This record gives sequence, C-alpha cells and structure tokens, in this order.
Amino acid sequence: MKMLLWRAFGVMLMLTALAVPLARAPDRPVETLVARWAPAPSDFIEVKGQMVHLRDEGPRNDQAPIVLIHGTSASLHTWEGWVAALKSQRRVISFDLPGFGLTGPFTGEYAHDDYRGDTLARFTLDLLDRLHVQRVVLAGNSLGGEVAWRVASLAPARVEKLVLVDSAGYDFVPEDMPVGFRIARLPVISALSEWFLPRGMVEASVQNVYGEPAKVTSSLVDRYFELTLREGNRHALRMRMQQLEMGQDASRIPAIKQPTLILWGGRDRLIPPPNGQRFARDIGGSRLVVFPELGHVPHEEDPARTVAVVKDFLSSK
Repeated sequence: MKMLLWRAFGVMLMLTALAVPLARAPDRPVETLVARWAPAPSDFIEVKGQMVHLRDEGPRNDQAPIVLIHGTSASLHTWEGWVAALKSQRRVISFDLPGFGLTGPFTGEYAHDDYRGDTLARFTLDLLDRLHVQRVVLAGNSLGGEVAWRVASLAPARVEKLVLVDSAGYDFVPEDMPVGFRIARLPVISALSEWFLPRGMVEASVQNVYGEPAKVTSSLVDRYFELTLREGNRHALRMRMQQLEMGQDASRIPAIKQPTLILWGGRDRLIPPPNGQRFARDIGGSRLVVFPELGHVPHEEDPARTVAVVKDFLSSK
C-alpha cells in the first residue's frame, strides 16, 4: 500500500513538473498584440499621459454619442455586436479601461495601481474631455456598469441616458465566480498568476459567465487569453480585486435621475438577477429587461436580441 502511495505521489510530481512550463505565460508587450486585436477602426490616443485604445465610429454630428464601457478582464471587443448594429445611425465610442485590454495599467498623471470605481469614472470623464464630447448615452457591463452609474452621479449633466448591463454596484454574494477572479482575490497565489496562466483556466472563466457555455468559441478564448497577457494587466487585476469593496457608494444610486435601461442575464451567477431588480427599484422610472437564458455578458452572448431593446430605449423620449 505504501509503495502504491509513493508511486502515485511520484506521478503527481512528474505531472506538476510537466504542467508548470506549459502554464508559464509571461507578460507580452502591447506591440505584439496590436496587429491582431487593434485593426482599423482601432486607434490610440493620449489622455493625461495615458495611452488609450479606443474605437470611435459612426456620424460625428451626433449630439449625444453612445459610450460603451466593458467589465473586468474584458475589452472594447465585447461590444462589437452592438457597435455594428448602432453605428449607421449613432456615433459609438468604445474603449479599453486602464488595466485591461490594450490600454494597459495606469500611467502618466494617474496614480499607479488605483483601480477603484470613482478613479475609473473620473478617467472616463477625462477621456470624454479629450474627445471634446460634452453629453453622452452611457452604457456599461459589470464593472463598466458601475463606472457608468458613478459617472452619472459625479457629472449628471453629461449623461443623457444610462444603460446598465448586469452592473456591479451593490453588496452581494455571487452564486459562482470565474476561477480567474477567485485566484486574483488570493494575496499569495495571485502573485504567481502574473507568471503562470493556463489557457484552460481562461476558457473555464469565460464559460462561467455565459448562460450557454457552448457558445464560447476558441477564437473568443484567444481574445480573452491574449489580452490578459498584455504587460501589466494581471498586476492591475490583482490591485482591482484587492481594492474591491462591494456596495461602496451604493447610496448614490437612488439619486440617479437619468432615464435608465437595465438589462440582465437570467443565468448570471456572478451578479445574480436580484441585483437588477434592486437597481430597478432604486432608480426611479427605470426599466428592467431580463433575458432568461443569458449569463453575465448578455450583450456579448446575444448582441442582436439585447441591442434591439437598446434601440427602442434610445428612440423613446
């Protein structure tokens, strides 16, 4: 019996020794990722010394452009379906938040390693100033939703309408959480994740936020995996998770007066649907639409169905 246990232990050591080199994933310079993930109409602009990856599409005479803000570990690519459906009639601006996508970690005049909600909201206002955009329709998913309602709270005159998609904001208990997020919340283990990142872990994390995991394709996993490897992004994710205080400033949400559309995936296990119901109760006159079979990123999982509701909202007075 002891001999069998020692043999099993030896096999485990051998498998671990083989797995570690395969999982080793050092940071990649942004220059190595641009060709694949920033084709036209992608652009890079400087905002107070911070280089920002963005796409600015559609008619320039739009008096209130639609600005789309992605969630944690995502990028502007998550909105491509919505942009395709909206840009013929509206100016649509999407961008990578600092710490994510090709924008990468905070630099320039911004405090390094500060990824709190109001910091990202003020950065978004700086970006709008840089683009000379005074008034917008603001839409955001998850972390991006939190950034959106914080902007509406900090600068209400600049937000004409608000769209919250499975938004963060309240203190809540996830029913489940992507393994990548769980690791980023562990102080010691998360440090190792800056050097090791199995692609399978990224795949499992993306599948976790889809209502129908079978929709997650290899090319989709490639995008999340490679943009996570952009130099500095994994460290920024660690900082974001360590600074996370769920429910902080939620008392500001009932003061939001802008017309608000709330979209939610009925199978969202990260920020469960009761959070959408709470937004709907707290924001007077808001409308909640739930998509029963979709998950935490309904705009990415089924862009056609979700953007149809957005179009109706935009056309309403």
